Amino acid sequence: MNNIMNNLRRFMYGRYGLDQFSRGLVILSLILSIAASFSRVFLLILIAYIPFVYAVVRILSKNYPRRNRENQLYCRMMDDIKKKFSSLKLSLVGTKTHKYYKCTRCKQSIRVPRGKGKICITCPKCRNEFVRRT
Repeated sequence: MNNIMNNLRRFMYGRYGLDQFSRGLVILSLILSIAASFSRVFLLILIAYIPFVYAVVRILSKNYPRRNRENQLYCRMMDDIKKKFSSLKLSLVGTKTHKYYKCTRCKQSIRVPRGKGKICITCPKCRNEFVRRT
């Protein structure tokens, strides 16, 4: 058993390994394969292998700079998506104590307390003033 682990360590030495992008590709492949098993579409089964094969190629790659750039791009893209969903959730659901408005000039999101009636809101970014009901 110890010999197998040493051989694996020697093989993986100098290789890029697993990162967030590779994990995302494996998860995407898993989701596609589950969808393919329910729909029984042969083409979707083949498509499900593509992200998995690319993830394995990335894991075994020795090109650190390129894989690191790809991972950073993926992380930035996922952060943007997470921010959009969290702001969408706040705008749709909001909270019981606060309401969210966008500045009419710079589109900055502004949080104001609920239940104060008509108030004059001053944007902290551009100092634009507008009146809204809370």
